[in-house]
Amino acid sequence: MKSAVVIGSNGQDGHYLSLSLEQAGYKVIRIDQGLLKPSEFFASREPFDICRSDHVDSLLKNSQPDEIYHLAAFHQSAQDDYVESLEILEKSVLVNEYSLFNLLSSITKFSKNTRLFYAASSLIFGEPELEIQTENTPINPVTLYGITKASGLFLCRKFRKEHGIYAACGILYNHESPRRAENFLSKKITLGVANALKDKNYILELGNLSAYADWGYAPDYVEAMKLILDQEKPDDYIVATGEKHSVKDFVSIAFQSAGLDWTKHVKETAGIVKRITAPLIGDSSKLRKISGWKPSLTFDQMVKTLVDKGVDFE
Repeated sequence: MKSAVVIGSNGQDGHYLSLSLEQAGYKVIRIDQGLLKPSEFFASREPFDICRSDHVDSLLKNSQPDEIYHLAAFHQSAQDDYVESLEILEKSVLVNEYSLFNLLSSITKFSKNTRLFYAASSLIFGEPELEIQTENTPINPVTLYGITKASGLFLCRKFRKEHGIYAACGILYNHESPRRAENFLSKKITLGVANALKDKNYILELGNLSAYADWGYAPDYVEAMKLILDQEKPDDYIVATGEKHSVKDFVSIAFQSAGLDWTKHVKETAGIVKRITAPLIGDSSKLRKISGWKPSLTFDQMVKTLVDKGVDFE
C-alpha cells in the first residue's frame, strides 16, 4: 500500500486531497495544527510541529512515505484587514518556508525516494506585465504571502538540483469549494444567496464587482497535484483554468441559480477590499499537455455547485 503525508489536511485542499488519496488506496497521514498525535510514526508526547526539525525527522524516518503534500499556508483573503507586520512575516516564513525546508532536509537525509509536492501561489508573479502567465513569467511578488511562497518554490528547485530529490511545485490560482472559510469571497457570495432566500430584504455588501480573477474548482486542483507527482521528473506547473471572470459574473450566476435577481440583494461598497491587485490569469497548457489534466466543471457549473452544496463537511 502506498502512503502519503498531507500537511494542512484540515484545509480546503487538504480535505479533498486526503479523501481522493484514500479512495485510491493510499494510507494517508493527516497533519494539521495539533492533529497528529503520538503514534507509530511519531513517538513524542508533544503535539507534532512541522517547524521542528526533530519532529519532522522522526516522522520521515519512521513512516518513509511515498508522497508528501505541503498544503499548509498562512494567508488572508483580500477582504481581511491586512497589515504587513513583523508578526505576519514571521508566521508566513514559518509555515510557507521553514516547515518546507525541514521536510526537504529530512527527505534528503532519511527518505530520498519520497516525492514532495509544494503548493505555491499565483501571487508569486505579483503584478506581471502580461495578463496571462506561464511558468516562464518572471517571479516578482509584491505581498509577504507571495514572497514567502516564491521562496518555497526556490527551495524546491534548490533541493532537486543539488540533492536530486523529487520536489515539484504547483502554482495554484484561485480555486473554490463549499469548504471555503466565510472570509473568502466565494463563501460570502454563496452565504449571501442563502440569506436572500430566507429574507427578501437581505443586502450583501461586496467590494469591486468589476474585479477579475481566474477561478477553478478545488477538487479539480487536488487531482492536478496528484498528476504532478505522477510525472517522471519533478517540475513546476501552473494549475489554472485560463479563463477570466468578474466578481459580477460570479454574483450573477450564483443568485440566478437560486431564482433570485442579484441587483436586488447586492450592494457595491468601496473600501471593503483591503488589497487591490491586478488580475492574474494562468496558462496551464504545460500541465495539460504532459498529464491530460483539465477542469471537470465550467465556471458556471462551479458557481452553481457552490450554491447547491452549501457548507459541505462530508
